[in-house]
Amino acid sequence: MRVAILVSGSGSNMVALAQSMTGDHPARPCLVLANDPDAGGLARAQAMGIPTAAVDHRPYPGDRAAFEAALLEPLLAAKPDLIALAGFMRVLTPDFVRRFEGRMLNIHPSLLPKYKGLNTHARAIAAGDQEAGCTVHEVTAALDDGPILGQARVPILPGDTAERLAARILPMEHRLYPLVLRRVAMGERAPVSLP
Repeated sequence: MRVAILVSGSGSNMVALAQSMTGDHPARPCLVLANDPDAGGLARAQAMGIPTAAVDHRPYPGDRAAFEAALLEPLLAAKPDLIALAGFMRVLTPDFVRRFEGRMLNIHPSLLPKYKGLNTHARAIAAGDQEAGCTVHEVTAALDDGPILGQARVPILPGDTAERLAARILPMEHRLYPLVLRRVAMGERAPVSLP
């Protein structure tokens, strides 16, 4: 299976996904696509020999449809079977999501359905939660709302800040996302969890 990975920043989850797609893995990365030409993930993908493209979202203020039309050009040219959103910080329109229904995954830094959207770690701490984590889910038209395919949990420790909690969750993201992607590429969608 061909996997296109969409990034906005450094691409640490992209690297974890790409490094996992070797040997007997049923998928391979076919494109890393960013909405920022300066995204660090592009250089990291190039260093790994993965084709890259960038479609800067800034020339399309308030026109998500026009941005997505431009985004579709390199994406469709790569002929992906699956799309993995890995820190892609743009909200996609329902029309775009429907085009790839059942074939688009996302990783979100909370234990969904809790804390959709941004500032998830600070919100979990402020709520007095005992644990936090990350979720890989299928992308649907509703924000951070698709079927859950996997979750990883970490305890919230006394004195935790959002930054400290994020730093403990990130390695779990790097374990969970490759695990779920491999399972999906093999046709398995039953949710998995990491302690």
